[in-house]
Amino acid sequence: MSLADLLVGLAMFAVVGAAAFTLLDEGRRAWAFGMARAETQQSARVALARLSAELRVAGRGGRDFDAVALAEPDTIVLQQELDGDGVIAANGERVTWRLVGTVLRRDAGGGLQPIVNGVRSFRLTYFDAAGAPTLAPAAVRSVEVALATRPDYSVVGSTVETVLTTRVRLRNR
Repeated sequence: MSLADLLVGLAMFAVVGAAAFTLLDEGRRAWAFGMARAETQQSARVALARLSAELRVAGRGGRDFDAVALAEPDTIVLQQELDGDGVIAANGERVTWRLVGTVLRRDAGGGLQPIVNGVRSFRLTYFDAAGAPTLAPAAVRSVEVALATRPDYSVVGSTVETVLTTRVRLRNR
């Protein structure tokens, strides 16, 4: 075996090694992209399902109070009478959903707790009984929720984003 044979063999090994490394790196990127997409979709779905469930039951327990106490584009305060005392004061009777930075938070009496991180946008649109947009809390009968999330970390070469939208009718109004 000569020096030339050794150099040719070494060059071929380097080419095959570089191709294998490139293939493994692309596989790792595809896996990271898939994991990031699954994470953003799952967290957005959970947050949207929880908010939708609370919107549906807002106003439960009576008609002496507004189901929606505050109706802003990125904040909503929902009310319901749970303990039958006629006063909206107990934990869980007034629930606030608010976007703080990139974290969607929920407060049911124990302070703003994080629900989902990496929120790019959280938009609430309110509608009255006729389906016309409104900002008057007493007139709200349905709410359209749009939630866009991204992972907290960067996936190289991609912009993983999940956008979910739903429209929920308040059943108790």
